[in-house]
Amino acid sequence: MTSTQQRAELQRQIWQIANEVRGSVDGWDFKQYVLGTLFYRFISENFASYIEGGDESVKYAELKDDVITAEIKDDAIKTKGYFIYPSQLFANVAANANKNENLNIDLAAIFSAIESSANGYPSEMDIKGLFADFDTTSNRLGNTVADKNSRLAAVLKGVAGLRFGNFEESHIDLFGDAYEFLISNYAANAGKSGGEFFTPQHVSKLIAQLAMHQQKTVNKIYDPAAGSGSLLLQAKKHFDAHIIEEGFFGQEINHTTYNLARMNMFLHNINYDKFNIALGNTLLDPHFGDDKPFDAIVSNPPYSVNWIGSDDPTLINDERFAPASVLAPKSKADFAFVLHALSYLSSKGRAAIVCFPGIFYRGGAEQKIRQYLVDNNYVETVISLAPNLFFGTSIAVNILVLSKHKTDSLTQFIDASSLFKKETNNNTLTDDHITQIMAVFDDKADVEHFAKSVEYAAITANDYNLSVSSYVEAKDTREVIDIQKLNAELKTTVAKIDQLRAEIDTIVAEIEGAAA
Repeated sequence: MTSTQQRAELQRQIWQIANEVRGSVDGWDFKQYVLGTLFYRFISENFASYIEGGDESVKYAELKDDVITAEIKDDAIKTKGYFIYPSQLFANVAANANKNENLNIDLAAIFSAIESSANGYPSEMDIKGLFADFDTTSNRLGNTVADKNSRLAAVLKGVAGLRFGNFEESHIDLFGDAYEFLISNYAANAGKSGGEFFTPQHVSKLIAQLAMHQQKTVNKIYDPAAGSGSLLLQAKKHFDAHIIEEGFFGQEINHTTYNLARMNMFLHNINYDKFNIALGNTLLDPHFGDDKPFDAIVSNPPYSVNWIGSDDPTLINDERFAPASVLAPKSKADFAFVLHALSYLSSKGRAAIVCFPGIFYRGGAEQKIRQYLVDNNYVETVISLAPNLFFGTSIAVNILVLSKHKTDSLTQFIDASSLFKKETNNNTLTDDHITQIMAVFDDKADVEHFAKSVEYAAITANDYNLSVSSYVEAKDTREVIDIQKLNAELKTTVAKIDQLRAEIDTIVAEIEGAAA
């Protein structure tokens, strides 16, 4: 079985488990239990593999808890960021799940112990609350303890039955892919409530490549609206690990999604000391001010959300927004995220941000912010994508690429709206589509109906409009009609009609003459 076939089979099995065990529980709510169990299994096996150190004679799951010394525990937490006793391992709990009348209580205690094992260590904030959304006492699992335990056991048994292959060879990638598969499928089936925080992998791949283009190394990569971490992880998937020197940073306002992002980092084998995901409102309570600047920034912030804006007079003095001399509208925070990203961007880096198309042509404060960006030569490229690429919305979004190291005053516009492949309910970008976009992004050449680099004066003359359609002429797909050929065909047709009329008149005259 090829890796592609193995992955497809694994995904099919995971989705089957998710559908079988959720029962009457809403799928979007119940995803936490499936994802949490998958994560529990991963960190258990990852931890056991670390302790065993490749020694086949050591079976950590078979050891007694009391043989673990304080020194072993301390060393493990410093390295892995957490500790799991043999009795707490997923394999041991799952093996007895159907017979354990205290399963929900035992699981809660195990999750609490794993999280608290990091207390007082550098990894404390990376581990704290990871299982907060795995509520084993919730009525969503059933009204009685027996119902709760039955459903929990079904999830544990289902995830235990998954075959990930050899841990060192493919286990980590398959775990991570399976996890993202679940998130994306729940997002697709949940509409806006799920899709608003998940960026499809094909779009994430394009964004990561734009942000890291031609950078041999980046100090670190940052997402100010991190969601489940899918954008950050694309950078790891498609670039050598050593390129990102200091790790992955992100901030997320939604607590559940924040937990998913941290889990996702572990699942993709990013150790606690190589990522820092913060919880909070990026616009009003930004983290990582001491860690900036970042050489690569990727983001898919929420479209046109409300924020306090001008109702907080102190914000205009914020170093992120002050240079533009105006705040993003209170009902449309899009440019607040853009200015935040620009403020955190290094002089050698790029930011690639998914944007609602309206911000590129509307007037008022948004026009003034565009003027600031263009006058200071920060806008490298604006790319219009095809509609229906994202879960929960059919909007044809744009990607804004910001740079502080442009060598000319040109702004590039790329119309990629025709690049998509229809799949089920959504469109997708193929690898060939991404290659096309990246090729023209790289050489900045003008391509008829596809890409154009525009002089600064032309943009100012157009009131700082940054809509792609204002500069890249759409291809006329209407059928071309040859008027001369059409006239000739009409003339021939008229002549044939006249001839037929004459023949009919002759026949009619003959009939009338015979009748007379």
